[in-house]
Amino acid sequence: MTEAPSYTDIDTLADRLRDVPYESILRTIGRVAERKGIEAYAVGGMVRDVLLGRSTTDLDFVTVGPETGIALAEAVGEALGGRTAHVYPKFGTAAIRIPAADALPDDHPDDALVLEFVAARKESYRSDSRKPEVEAGTLEDDQYRRDFTVNAMAIHLTPDRFGALLDPFDGRRDLERKTIDTPLDPADTFEDDPLRMIRAARFATQLEFRVSDRVFDAMGTQAHRVEILSQERITEELHKMLEADTPSIGFKILEASGVLAHVMPEIQRLKGVDVVNGRDHKDNFYHTLEVLDNVAERTSDRPGAETRWLRWAALLHDIAKPKTKRFDPEDGWTFHGHEDVGARMIPDLFRKWRLPTDERLDYVQKLVRLHLRPIALADEKVTDSAVRRLLYEAGDDIDDLMTLVRSDVTSNNPDRRRRYQRAFDRVEEKMRAVEEKDRLRNFEPPVDGYEIMETLGIEEGVAVGIAKTWIREAILDGEIPNEHDAAYDHLMAIKDEALRRGALFEAMQDRLDGPENRALGAIKEVVFEDPDLPDDREAALDYLNAVKEEALADGPSTDEADP
Repeated sequence: MTEAPSYTDIDTLADRLRDVPYESILRTIGRVAERKGIEAYAVGGMVRDVLLGRSTTDLDFVTVGPETGIALAEAVGEALGGRTAHVYPKFGTAAIRIPAADALPDDHPDDALVLEFVAARKESYRSDSRKPEVEAGTLEDDQYRRDFTVNAMAIHLTPDRFGALLDPFDGRRDLERKTIDTPLDPADTFEDDPLRMIRAARFATQLEFRVSDRVFDAMGTQAHRVEILSQERITEELHKMLEADTPSIGFKILEASGVLAHVMPEIQRLKGVDVVNGRDHKDNFYHTLEVLDNVAERTSDRPGAETRWLRWAALLHDIAKPKTKRFDPEDGWTFHGHEDVGARMIPDLFRKWRLPTDERLDYVQKLVRLHLRPIALADEKVTDSAVRRLLYEAGDDIDDLMTLVRSDVTSNNPDRRRRYQRAFDRVEEKMRAVEEKDRLRNFEPPVDGYEIMETLGIEEGVAVGIAKTWIREAILDGEIPNEHDAAYDHLMAIKDEALRRGALFEAMQDRLDGPENRALGAIKEVVFEDPDLPDDREAALDYLNAVKEEALADGPSTDEADP
């Protein structure tokens, strides 16, 4: 991170602004504002980042007077070559998006420069409301309502005072002290908008600053207020925190202040160490944060946003350890099966935290489920079959999985860390050899469902799924090569049994009524996998009926076995 410069006697940023790629746009806005008779300032994060020497692509502008923000945005859009000002009348704001090619250096990682205009306002929040009461205000009013001193600075834009700094709360001093503080009493600041507590942790993370003692104390007393916030606002801050260079900073602040217990109690439950008979286990909260920071460091050559979901996987990889923790007199503390239990927790957590329930959920769930598998492959006696299965299950995400498992090594013993990393080197060498030989990344059986249906003269159904699964398993087990002719020959060898089992499933399906359909998943699993399914039809149906009764007795089930 760029070292904060000295701010002694700074009263203008005009010289510093010459080094930013958008200086000409700022000067254009100043000229347009002067021509329109509108008092206008650049405010907030842009001013902070110019002082820090950080890049930014979100530029905020405040005007004085009702509706002047929208009026200035529309006039600036015309002055910048007829660019569209997207107006949001409900919020009194307008934004102009300028593509990177027109505003940023060729190598800049962002795809656009965004200018946002708003008229100065006062805001206040009722204690039970998420929405502020808003009225027009002065620049000073607008600065008073801002969250932190480092975000409450402004600069003049009019040509005769271009770059002159307005810093009523001494934000420059807090930049130099690397401290997050509030313009007013932090208790009042957080009472107005509790999201600011999470934003304090987020800015501390992004800037690698500390929060002031008074801010930290107020977070502790106001922590419960975050429960009135919409989850979407909270999650947006968590994304930004996760994407920082050292994400653990913010999570430690949230945990120590008591906010995390209200925002992510599942993560909070990882904290703590139990001791029985003098035997303890590591604190899984701090271990998780070490893993998260390790992932950030190992992917530092990529933008944080690009590795967002890998970082979520790191945060959640041990999420089920509190549920699976057991003490064994011989083995000590164990967390058997926490990877599978954790993977099953991911969908509910994603829905709760308003995260996407699409392929990104699948990706995180996959990495959580597989994160212990690679170390088991380090044994010299491991067969190619086990390696094939991991390559098949991980697919294109195998490299991210290996980044996660390497990051999961957090031992304080350097020799132990080296042994694990050498073991992972051996695993990756095995995977390269098997992949080169068997071409299993994104593997699909060389005989697909359509060919199976055409060959066997059947329609889509369980028999097709059985045949596909058995062909796939034969390839993964090394029984047949990953080639069409071998797969087709295997299909002809297994087709009668696949058809028989498909017919048994359909017969059982016809027998089920209403709530009994809850047993379909268990029945399907047996039909696909159980080698003890009797050959005789009636005996087989009796066997499956017993499976049904057992599944119903065990409670609700889902059809998770569908291949």
